[in-house]
Amino acid sequence: MLTIDVFTSDYKPIAATAPGWDTGAPATWPASTATLVHGRREAVLVDALITVEEARRLTGFVRATGKTLTTVYVTHGHADHFLGLPVVLEAFPEAEAVALPEVVPHAEGQLTAPVLAYWESLFPGALPPCPVVPRALDEDVIHLEGHELRPVRVGQSDTDPSSVLHVPDLDAVVGGDVAYNGIHMWLAQTDSRARERWLGALDTLAALRPARLVTGHQPPGADEGDAAGIIDASRRYLTDFEAAVRAGGSAADVVRAMNAAHGGRGNPYTLHVSAAAQYARTG
Repeated sequence: MLTIDVFTSDYKPIAATAPGWDTGAPATWPASTATLVHGRREAVLVDALITVEEARRLTGFVRATGKTLTTVYVTHGHADHFLGLPVVLEAFPEAEAVALPEVVPHAEGQLTAPVLAYWESLFPGALPPCPVVPRALDEDVIHLEGHELRPVRVGQSDTDPSSVLHVPDLDAVVGGDVAYNGIHMWLAQTDSRARERWLGALDTLAALRPARLVTGHQPPGADEGDAAGIIDASRRYLTDFEAAVRAGGSAADVVRAMNAAHGGRGNPYTLHVSAAAQYARTG
């Protein structure tokens, strides 16, 4: 018998902001999840967050289950999903951090000096001092007490390559940034072609027919039981954003259009950066 428990790190302030942001409003990083899939004795953790403080709270969350952590699966190479690894692995030295082979080089790229400097500008003094990278998985399955947890390649999400973890025995999909639940989607690193591929990734996710969907970014207490609704809402967000960009105008016009259609989502700073990036790219 498997169980899923979700640790959610709430919205957290960032120290540096993009040009044009109204500094009278707080700029935050979106609420993020790390998910424990566990059996009677052992557990697998999906993603490991970014700051020392939240990774320490995550280790306490894992310890409270009384289970032996065997594996940390990193869904994709964005640093906010794996920089917390040193803290987790120090607490659970027998655990191993893994990712799909194609994800590992992207994670390594996040540890270059310029990229780490970016993350440090957002969270000064809060990052683990000795970051580590997950090793490449030897096979396309993670074993947990006789159950199979299956990494699923989706290609494009808010970055490419990306994946999710399918837990067939629970009709659940865990982690990754393919679908977002109640939070503005990070589109700053996408163009029209990437967003089209992202829609295909959502189709891959929908084809798994999960009853439960835990997304990498969702607010505390989010409803995970309407997986089809979460996927459909993510599709609408992508298509609405694409329509707003194609309509021309400015980043502010995109923000206004998206707030009109999706203003109930959390972390408006994400929308600001995503909209601004479309115009920085085109001129």
